[in-house]
Amino acid sequence: MKTPMKTPLSTGLALLVLAPLLLVGCDRPGPAPSGSTAVAGADEASYPGVLAGSTIYEVNIRQHTPEGTIAAFIEDLPRIKDLGVDVLWIMPVQAIGEENRKGSLGSYYSVTDYRQVNPEFGTGEDFRRLVDEVHALDMHIILDWVPNHTAWDHPWITEHPEFYARDAAGNIIYEADWTDIALLDHRNPDTRAAMIEDMAYWVTEYDIDGFRQDHAGHEIPLYFWEEATAAIDSIKDVFWLAEWDGARMHNEFDATYAWELLHLQDAVGRGEADADDIAAFIEGDIQEFGMAPFRMTMTTNHDENSWNGTVFERYGEGHRTFAAFIFTAYGIPMLYSGQEAGLDKRLRFFEKDTVDFSDPLELQPFYRSLVRLKKENPALWAGRYGGMPHRINADPWIYAFRREKDGNRVIGIMNFSGVPRTLTLTDETVTGTHTDYFTGEEVDLDPGTLELEPWQYLVFASGGQGG
Repeated sequence: MKTPMKTPLSTGLALLVLAPLLLVGCDRPGPAPSGSTAVAGADEASYPGVLAGSTIYEVNIRQHTPEGTIAAFIEDLPRIKDLGVDVLWIMPVQAIGEENRKGSLGSYYSVTDYRQVNPEFGTGEDFRRLVDEVHALDMHIILDWVPNHTAWDHPWITEHPEFYARDAAGNIIYEADWTDIALLDHRNPDTRAAMIEDMAYWVTEYDIDGFRQDHAGHEIPLYFWEEATAAIDSIKDVFWLAEWDGARMHNEFDATYAWELLHLQDAVGRGEADADDIAAFIEGDIQEFGMAPFRMTMTTNHDENSWNGTVFERYGEGHRTFAAFIFTAYGIPMLYSGQEAGLDKRLRFFEKDTVDFSDPLELQPFYRSLVRLKKENPALWAGRYGGMPHRINADPWIYAFRREKDGNRVIGIMNFSGVPRTLTLTDETVTGTHTDYFTGEEVDLDPGTLELEPWQYLVFASGGQGG
């Protein structure tokens, strides 16, 4: 492994930020992996357009295999490729702090060395092989990054204490009950420079394709992201995903979390909200964000699974309905390690707790079909590359919509309740006989009514790259 040349922190920041100007006219990196679903034209080889029809798969290296290693995870790549996902989001693989550690293994988000691979997961060469294998499969790989805080035994604590946020008494602070982390102060330009240099290291040394930025809006000024994206994108065109909600983040990020929608889904699952609330959210979100941004939708992730429950706990018999919804109605969807295996337990966050892939993957065909539909029908693509969702009914417990793009059309109908419901259409343009994407059965839609079973979902698709 090459040892990067060291520069003074402030000088390093200046070089990184000025790099886009210095590189004008130079060759840019080659196109994204050829297996991507890209939009024809100028965007086909750049982010985010190259991922418009993609699905993100969050990888929990510790829990994904019995070994809990990068090498063991690599062995599962062919199955994940068969699932059809395009983007692997790798949870932090860096060394975890020991001081004030939670549990016996600690949190992935308490980083003691941004450039060292956690020895429990493997080596830098293992990670390099992972990146190479992912690229060989025409997939993209983004690394979970922790810019908000470090572990208490990160070298910066003693070598650069000025990097950290402090209370009125001068003590380094932490957030909420996260006693295993020390909060950084990104108002300090040297803090920002050091962080950007460490991020750049993973792009130059490992050729990753982007970042999922943890807690991206908390105590981190937007000007940090202006500097970071300018510096990193001058090295390589990469994908930027913020674990944060808020339209302002799209000044620098390609995608943000639709957190409010996830919480609304949970409320619908409990019977405390309905399809009218879902429709109102999507309409309001598009008004606030516009059509261009990618909004990441999900039914679970590492936090939801560990702290709030499995999809079966939170959605019961409706878990497939909510999955069909996030893949078809809005945004760019995400799956979590083991979701396609019917992950039915809360994975322990600070201990080893393996996903069980030994049983038949009952849900893999279901999710594979959703991933394929998303990829092949441009009406469902994310952001401005897809069609705007238009509601076509007025029933409070049913969300029905149509999306259209360049001659492609998708109609979705979801009964968000555990009792039979009657659909009343308000859009005569969707009338006629349609074939359900999942069952192949023909369904008549007319201005009258359609009876839906509890949690029933129907998707009708026409056009699409898949014919």
